[in-house]
Amino acid sequence: MNRIFRTDGLGIKIRALALFLAVMTLFGLYKGPEVSARESLEEASYCSFVIPPEFVPGSEKGLFVNKNYPMESSSIKYGVYDNGLNRIFTNREKQGEAIKAQGKVTDESTSLTEDIYEETVAAAYNKEYGQDVGFKVQDYKEIKVDGFPGYRITSTYQPEGEEVIHQTVFMIISRYRTFTVTMQRAEDDDCETFFEECASSIHVH
Repeated sequence: MNRIFRTDGLGIKIRALALFLAVMTLFGLYKGPEVSARESLEEASYCSFVIPPEFVPGSEKGLFVNKNYPMESSSIKYGVYDNGLNRIFTNREKQGEAIKAQGKVTDESTSLTEDIYEETVAAAYNKEYGQDVGFKVQDYKEIKVDGFPGYRITSTYQPEGEEVIHQTVFMIISRYRTFTVTMQRAEDDDCETFFEECASSIHVH
């Protein structure tokens, strides 16, 4: 039976965590539009999608791995980034320097570019593996899911001595939260049909 997955939260052999952490840095390290850039977006609480029965919970929250792991190293990972812009401050905080800094927060997720994504994720993987893994974006598309804007990004990389790894990331943006669904497989993993099933079931609530 298929399962609908909703949570937040990565790890194991193929180090998908490196991607998630790298993507999250995009929202703080790059100068971008002011906070008001998200004011036209609706709020969303969570993202849901179907986990194919061939995948089982992994060692980290939000991570699902192929039930035949390690023979099949494909994985599906769900993550949530909260920009904190809906935080309610106390009177003391409003009077302090902290609120001044919060008022200048920028959020780059609404203007992410292919070059910024590739440069940032490549740097994160190279650092994680201690080598140049040749991370390259193959396809970069703006998408909409249930009226929410986002990106569908496919890429490849290859650590020394390993197969080429194929990765597809769905990044969906709401007013306060960005949801990521990362699907990753090795060159010889036969799971594209499962990934297509998962991708077609993504919804934002």
